[in-house]
Amino acid sequence: QLQLVESGGGLVQPGGSLRLSCAASGFTLDDYTIGWFRQVPGKEREGVSCISRSDGSTFYAGSVRGRYTISRDNAKRTVDLQMNSLKPEDTAVYYCAAARWVPPQFGLRYEAYDSWGQGTQVTVSS
Repeated sequence: QLQLVESGGGLVQPGGSLRLSCAASGFTLDDYTIGWFRQVPGKEREGVSCISRSDGSTFYAGSVRGRYTISRDNAKRTVDLQMNSLKPEDTAVYYCAAARWVPPQFGLRYEAYDSWGQGTQVTVSS
């Protein structure tokens, strides 16, 4: 059974860093595109970054490009999201998601994914 478990969230001051990890089980990691999303109450789930199954291409939302880095470690079966220069507006519950096939133009669309983790809270505040 495919399972995703996020970890690494917490409270950090503006300008700080956090590293989120998505642990995968029940499937071959590099057969799937993995995405990171975030959501705040009352708003739609927002695509943050994704890494393609085929060639490991990475994509980022404009709001995080240059600050976040996604990476995949097939041996450890994890997909990490390194978040630097964090801002209060980055505060959200962060989710990882998996899909067997995601057209490149839909990599940051939550509708393209069918398996989700439970989420981890990230709070950026002084």
